Amino acid sequence: MNIKVFNIRLDKENCQNDQSKMNAFLDSVEVKLTSTNFVTTGTVDFWSAVVFYEPKKANSIQKEVIELNEKEEKIFTALKQWRHDLAQKLGWSAIRICHNSHLISIAKEKPQNLDELKKVKNFGESRTLNYGDDIISLLNAF
Repeated sequence: MNIKVFNIRLDKENCQNDQSKMNAFLDSVEVKLTSTNFVTTGTVDFWSAVVFYEPKKANSIQKEVIELNEKEEKIFTALKQWRHDLAQKLGWSAIRICHNSHLISIAKEKPQNLDELKKVKNFGESRTLNYGDDIISLLNAF
């Protein structure tokens, strides 16, 4: 298993660029596990993300295209806006809350309760505990 560490600086000049680099990397590998920690040095604050990964297999090198129907696209857009708003409110990067792949899975599966949300691929219990009520409320609006 391979390991790569990303530092997501929180200042406006670097945050988006750091996130973009990490997202591009995540799209190019098969992620096995991630871990994040908030780091403060007294002068610079950043998120450190450790990614345990394997290279994508030859037959999966092409980027998977996930098609969303019109309703799923609307849900995905609403979920991205919710994530963006929450991240701004908390002063975090959106990636800390969840990845686009999580939001796409939620939009496609449309869980109706917290137990179903927990079962969404890679979303898990911790995210469900932290964000589940908001997400289920948002889904109920559709």
